[in-house]
Amino acid sequence: MVRKLRLLTTLAVEVAFKRRVLPDWHADHDDIEVVWAPTNVLMEKIRGGERGDVVILIDKPMAELAAGGIVAADSIMPIAQAKFGLGVKAGADKPDISTPDAFVEALRSAGRIAYSLTGASGQYFLTLLDRLGIADEILARAVSIPAGFTGEKLLDGEADMAVQQVSELMSVQGVDVVGPFPDPLQQPTDFSAAMFAEAENPALAREFLLHLTSRKAHEAYEAGGLASRITS
Repeated sequence: MVRKLRLLTTLAVEVAFKRRVLPDWHADHDDIEVVWAPTNVLMEKIRGGERGDVVILIDKPMAELAAGGIVAADSIMPIAQAKFGLGVKAGADKPDISTPDAFVEALRSAGRIAYSLTGASGQYFLTLLDRLGIADEILARAVSIPAGFTGEKLLDGEADMAVQQVSELMSVQGVDVVGPFPDPLQQPTDFSAAMFAEAENPALAREFLLHLTSRKAHEAYEAGGLASRITS
């Protein structure tokens, strides 16, 4: 008996997937087993031998998997782009972060800032703080999490501001998105989907990939805090 389709995916697409992409798929197909985790965590799992049918990752590690024959290179499909942003607890004042100077002032004026140690947002945030020359000042009162959604730290009062992909901030009910980092400080992250070379359900995996690049999926990404990379 062939098991249900197994998907390994980054957290960045969760809002789009849970609100529309997966419900639309479930309308005509069986349920999917989904493993949600930051890209770096997924890569550790995959390097350790974990497999599925479809995987969604940042483009660079996806290329690494293709070079190693772990995913089928001809199955890679660009799906969405995410931007780093800041969030606050719903109802809290939203600072101006429209310019680099305003962004720095917002960070300096915030209390505790939450970031993820394993997520692309957290790693970039650390690099950005060094570049801006405020790393020691901000990290002295920062709150780090090993993985997951930084917005949850706003809800329990452990942080006053959260750093993550805009789409990931949207995943936490009770969090308001302040906005994306200003363009000069922004580093968009591109995501793609692909089929594992050893997929147990290759035909269904390819069908799911087509679903992820459909017009409905495009609309779901745009509504889920992402920019769609679907061109047709």
